[in-house]
Amino acid sequence: MKVFFAGTPGIAVPALERLHRDHEIVGVLTNPDRGCGRGREIACCPIKLEADDLGIKTFQPEVLDKAFIDEVKALGADILAVVAFGKIFKKDFIDIFPQGGLNVHPSLLPKYRGASPIQSALLSGDAESGVSIQRLALKMDSGAILRQERYTYKGDETGESLTSYFALRGAELLSETITKIENGTSEEWEQNPDEATYCSYINKSDGEIDWNESASAIERRLRAFTPWPGIFTYFGERKLNIIHATVYNSETESTAPAGTVIGSDKKDGILIQTGDGVLSAQKLQLQSKKALDWKSFMNGVKDFKGAILGG
Repeated sequence: MKVFFAGTPGIAVPALERLHRDHEIVGVLTNPDRGCGRGREIACCPIKLEADDLGIKTFQPEVLDKAFIDEVKALGADILAVVAFGKIFKKDFIDIFPQGGLNVHPSLLPKYRGASPIQSALLSGDAESGVSIQRLALKMDSGAILRQERYTYKGDETGESLTSYFALRGAELLSETITKIENGTSEEWEQNPDEATYCSYINKSDGEIDWNESASAIERRLRAFTPWPGIFTYFGERKLNIIHATVYNSETESTAPAGTVIGSDKKDGILIQTGDGVLSAQKLQLQSKKALDWKSFMNGVKDFKGAILGG
């Protein structure tokens, strides 16, 4: 089957590679190159780099106008495959493709429609998540489901590890689904809109710790926001990144305010009181300093014990 592919970030690369191996990709749509870094140097997105390596024609229009639509239509693609393109397509573009469009979404739709399903599931403390292959629709993430696979959490997953896993597994399911459509053996079912939940874009400010939350909630936030945006607090006026931390399981009773550094444990690290339970931090980074293990950090910051974090 002839496929037209749309995607931009690294999470979409495994799907492009898999579809190139299993099907015929006639073109790739990705976002225009943007400036990045302090020098704002123009950098190609991961999908463009991969498409160039595979010898596939790439399109990077600022707008999907009639001239672009006519050019894509001339390619004769049967189906549109989308992974993390970041924009909702209009009907006149989807209608180009006789078999419509498919999208990979890393959640058990209709749960967590939107931009941050992996992080949202971790933040909520869900027992499971998954990946869905859905029909493209005019309303965000509302299309019929063709494939869905569940993933049960082990408890140590991060946003980074789950992104890598769902990128690979989503690529496999997407390719298999296109094969089923080609063979006439695919099945699909409509989502129940009454069960839909939504998630939004993540901002840097979302990483700020609220010490009144439980230790479990803060630990989930750390895992969800690894590697970006991470979690942080304030030590006086200086920003303090908590890079690695766990829930402290030993029974420790304290009447100290939430955010108080109440001591340390030889095995588990620096102990910080929360609204419910104690968080133990093993790796920290003070503003303008390098990241340190907890012992080195305590040796270098003499007034840390007893401090109340959070500004």
